[in-house]
Amino acid sequence: MASPDSSPSTAESPTARAPKNTGPALAAHAVNAMAEKKAHDITVIDLREVSSMADFFVIGSGDSDLQVRAIARGVSERIEEQCGEQPWKTEGTDHLRWVVLDYVDVVVHVFLPSRREHYRIERLWGEAESETISPEGDASEIDFLQELRRSPDDE
Repeated sequence: MASPDSSPSTAESPTARAPKNTGPALAAHAVNAMAEKKAHDITVIDLREVSSMADFFVIGSGDSDLQVRAIARGVSERIEEQCGEQPWKTEGTDHLRWVVLDYVDVVVHVFLPSRREHYRIERLWGEAESETISPEGDASEIDFLQELRRSPDDE
C-alpha cells in the first residue's frame, strides 16, 4: 500500500524505523497499563518465531465500551509518557468493541469479551508461545518478557 504522499518507503518510515524501545519493553508497559485499568485475561503472544508481522501481541479485555476506551487510552498514554512513542496506527476507537494500537513491533488489542471470543486471536496464533497474567498480576509474570528485558550486564 502506498503512503499518503505516494513517495517510496524510506528508512524513516514507521515499519523500517529503529525503535527507541525494545519490543519486550513496549509489551511490558502495555501489560502494566492494561492491569492498572483492570483489564482481564491479559495475554502476551510471542510471534517472533512464527511471523514477521510483529514481535508481540498484547491482548486484554474490558467489560464495557467505556472500559475498552480507558484501557486503550491508558496503554497509549503510558507508552507515550514512559517510552516517548505513539502508535503508528490506531483502529477501532469509533465503536470500541476491538481497539488496535499498532506500535510496529508490538500490537495491542483491547476487546469486549464477545468480540474476543468471536475472533479468537489466541487460537489463530496457537503455535506461538503465550502467557496470561493472573487477575492482580503485572508484566513481571510473563517469563519470556523478563528474560528478553534483561541486559547482558545483568548476568
